[in-house]
Amino acid sequence: MTRPTFRLLLSHPAHFFSLGLGSGLSPKAPGTVGSLLAWALYPLILLIVPTAWLWVFLLLTFALGCVMVTHTGKALGVVDHGGIVWDEFVAVWLVLWLSPAAIGWQCFAVVLFRLFDIWKPWPISIADRKFKNGFGVMFDDLLAAGYTLIGIMAAQRALAALSG
Repeated sequence: MTRPTFRLLLSHPAHFFSLGLGSGLSPKAPGTVGSLLAWALYPLILLIVPTAWLWVFLLLTFALGCVMVTHTGKALGVVDHGGIVWDEFVAVWLVLWLSPAAIGWQCFAVVLFRLFDIWKPWPISIADRKFKNGFGVMFDDLLAAGYTLIGIMAAQRALAALSG
């Protein structure tokens, strides 16, 4: 397994994006660093992409991610290398899009997503083991995003019940 380098990052657009614009080069917790950068970039995306078209943007970034991640995984010798964080980017953007816009909810969403992405409860763990390609790398984070959205809905209901 090769550790991603700055040289690799700049050698091909697929590597630049797969490695999260450089956040995947972090020596510690690259998935968390990538998720935080995705969160920081989300307001910029909202400025560029009309809200009605955000689902198309997310679908395209997912599909392109499948191809880019495969390319970068081959270059690194591991399909799901920890430095590949484009999957976190797309999943975080999806979660933020479907979560309440308040900063507290966004923080909760990103933290909850990271927990599910790291923990990999069923069926995420099965998808992670079964699909050893770019699609699998992207898909297991999509499942973690799904768990996150369920968690946010549960938290909203609990808060509503508590407030009467």
